[in-house]
Order: sequence, then C-alpha cells, then structure tokens
Amino acid sequence: MRCGFDRLAEQVRSVISQDPLSGHLFLFRSRRAERLKVLTWDRDGYVLWYKRLEQGVFKLPRLSPGTRSVQLRPSELAMILDGIDMTKLKRVPRYQRSTRSNREKAIV
Repeated sequence: MRCGFDRLAEQVRSVISQDPLSGHLFLFRSRRAERLKVLTWDRDGYVLWYKRLEQGVFKLPRLSPGTRSVQLRPSELAMILDGIDMTKLKRVPRYQRSTRSNREKAIV
C-alpha cells in the first residue's frame, strides 16, 4: 500500500489494461485485507481515498483463476465499505433485457 497516485494509475494501465482517466473507481486492497485504496480521475486531477480498518478485513468478491479485475455495482462497493461479506449473500433473479446476440441465438 505504498503506491501513490501515479504508480496506481500505471498499475491500472498495465495490469488490467484500463484507462485511469475514464472516471471509473479502481480499488486496491492490501495483502492482509485491512486497507483499501480507491483511485479515480475527477476532471482535473486524481482523487485517492484510503481506508484502514482497526479490526476485521475487507471482503472482496472471489475472482476466478486468471481474472485480474472485477466490475462492481455501486451497491456492492457500499457493502464492501460497510463490512458486508458479499459471498454470503444470495442475489435473487431479476429481469434482464436480452441483447441482440441472445435473440439471434434464440431464433436459430
């Protein structure tokens, strides 16, 4: 967790091949999982949030082998910051509008 703005932005570019100037939030967790940094670009400069837990750890979603990043919903980020273990939650099925490729598969 010694990295600053520029080094974290470079990790975003090199490790997950994303643009750190996109305005997305990029999370970085320490090895012991008690510290979390969030990097984002805010029109005229980087913003870096840093949170250290006095007790407990941040529970991030599990990644499948070979995966270097995961996309979170705002509600999922809020749960992580509030200390909720998302692996113990069950998401109920929701309506999802089918994309064109899904409709083409259905027709074939």
